[in-house]
Amino acid sequence: MDDDDNKDDDNKDDKDYDDDVGGHIREVQVLGHVVNEQGIHVDKSKIEAIKNWEAPKTPTEVRQFLGLAGYYRRFIDGFSKICQPLTDLTHKDKKYLWIDKQEVVFQIIKQKLCSAPILSLPDAV
Repeated sequence: MDDDDNKDDDNKDDKDYDDDVGGHIREVQVLGHVVNEQGIHVDKSKIEAIKNWEAPKTPTEVRQFLGLAGYYRRFIDGFSKICQPLTDLTHKDKKYLWIDKQEVVFQIIKQKLCSAPILSLPDAV
């Protein structure tokens, strides 16, 4: 088989693919985000992980939660201010004390991430 035959086979596969999806990919998952024609939103698998996250019991667990939540900070207006009571628990010179204030903030962050808006993509110029 020569190179010309291979090119014909490659083009045939491309055409079949284009016919299957209408020539366009409708949605792509990338780095924990879903990007589609509506915009960028949090991946549903990450939302499930956030919903099921139990209240942190140690400063390390708080850091882990804040790390995940911080990755999606663009979806939450005033993220740093909201998270401050949790961030305070990660300081080495402070005693770890999980009280109602931290629980409320923890639940607010979870709720906001699970109902995060879709960030719209800029209009094509």
